[in-house]
Amino acid sequence: MTITISWQAYWELFQETIERSQHPDPDDAIDVVYKYPQALGQGYLRQIELREGLVLSILNLQLSDRLIIQAPEREHGFEWNFNFTGQSQNKLAAISDGRYIFYGSGLAPKETINCGIQPALGVGFEMEPEVSNQLLRSFVGDPDGELPPELQSLIRQSDQEYCCRSGIATQAMQIVARQILQCPYQGIAKRMYLEGKVLELMGILVAQEVEIQNSNSNPLPLKPDVVDRIHLAREILLQRLDNPPSLIELARQVSLNDYLLKQGFRACFGTTAFNYLHHYRLEQAHHLLKTKNMKVSEVAKAVGFVNQSYFAAAFRKKFGLPPKEYQIQQKKSV
Repeated sequence: MTITISWQAYWELFQETIERSQHPDPDDAIDVVYKYPQALGQGYLRQIELREGLVLSILNLQLSDRLIIQAPEREHGFEWNFNFTGQSQNKLAAISDGRYIFYGSGLAPKETINCGIQPALGVGFEMEPEVSNQLLRSFVGDPDGELPPELQSLIRQSDQEYCCRSGIATQAMQIVARQILQCPYQGIAKRMYLEGKVLELMGILVAQEVEIQNSNSNPLPLKPDVVDRIHLAREILLQRLDNPPSLIELARQVSLNDYLLKQGFRACFGTTAFNYLHHYRLEQAHHLLKTKNMKVSEVAKAVGFVNQSYFAAAFRKKFGLPPKEYQIQQKKSV
């Protein structure tokens, strides 16, 4: 079954949960946890207004059915969302486990947002257009407030469709996202800490945008059928976690030469094929350790790591804890 709902009705359902909302921080009245509307699923949306026009969100939910939200045209500021788990898709991009989506300011188009039924955990922030525009200009604008050419696409007029990009979250992004979830402070210290994390994310996003625009000065043209083959290559990799093909073998399976596959994969997904596979394996291992009663060695084998020492080191580098310690921590929290 699929639930279809308008943008306005979706947010009105949240307003109906205000009486059941909670304040996890007694020193912060505008740090609010809203129960997710029971008509749609279970979970919560936590919103922390760090300052006027800047809201940090943490979403943890399980939808009861696939959800389609019909959104109208609307003025839009900066927005960044990262999914630890969960899937959704709009007109311009898709987001799933370990991926992020980023919007500049401008016009959000009329669109249909499709949300999958997988358990979803994510963090994000939204800035109103005036706030986002002032912030970017204050940091990187010239004396007249003009942005460098490579960043001008991030700020568009209210009648121009915003820029949008998505990709696999870098390790730096994922570290900041986890630090937001695990914020150790309350009150004023919490707000300063979290706003600093938003600025850190903005720095990462600006650096990426500069790199993307510079690389676009000599872009690799990809025909639609080539893009389809590159996406097929990704699916083959993810289906063969325990025994992935070599780059040459993978290229042969999708009828591309290995150079085009290598360059095209980076163009489509922002990283190499096997770096993508490496981080996907770790995300799957993280999910198994959290949700399944499996030994660490079994998890490592299930996601394709032959060397357990290497798996433990890679897991700790990505998530901050060795896999066994993470598993013990999860069992205690249940």
